[in-house]
Amino acid sequence: MDHSSTSQTGNVSENKYQCAVCVKSFSKSRSLSAHRRAHTTLKRYKCDLCKKLFGDRWHLMVHRRAHLAKKPYQCNECDKSYTQNNALITHQRTHTGERPYHCRACDKSFNQSSTLTAHRRVHTGEKPYQCDQCCKSFSQSSALATHRRTHTGERPYECDVCFKSFNQSGSLMSHLRTHTGER
Repeated sequence: MDHSSTSQTGNVSENKYQCAVCVKSFSKSRSLSAHRRAHTTLKRYKCDLCKKLFGDRWHLMVHRRAHLAKKPYQCNECDKSYTQNNALITHQRTHTGERPYHCRACDKSFNQSSTLTAHRRVHTGEKPYQCDQCCKSFSQSSALATHRRTHTGERPYECDVCFKSFNQSGSLMSHLRTHTGER
């Protein structure tokens, strides 16, 4: 695994250290270093509420805030609050319209560095997420997660009217229109 950091260009001081394995980025190199361990370290810290595993106590603590509804970072513009300050900063850009992450290959700009990273794959053709069942590759982890359901048979999206289930949220949305008569 290559875990080299890439520095974000532009006048944005936060999130300039990006993980080469996933789309996460950080404002400090030591935060990136700590994050890298998540890809390589044995995950021995378990959430007692949902059993999710973490490589260190800090990430477990941040995760537990979501269960305990502890969201200390409040937006001044609306009623939204977050478990982490960086999530609040990203959210505040929806109010300001700030899009500090610019694609060098086209004119698009984004409010999150992770969205820019995913967008760049449109230009590079990179597909870093590979199915361990059939070796098909995807440019986004969410697309891989959806694809995996073809192998597992998981259908997590259920219609509240007739209880039919689907493997994609979009399929459920289309199905719901059969009950309302919409096209």
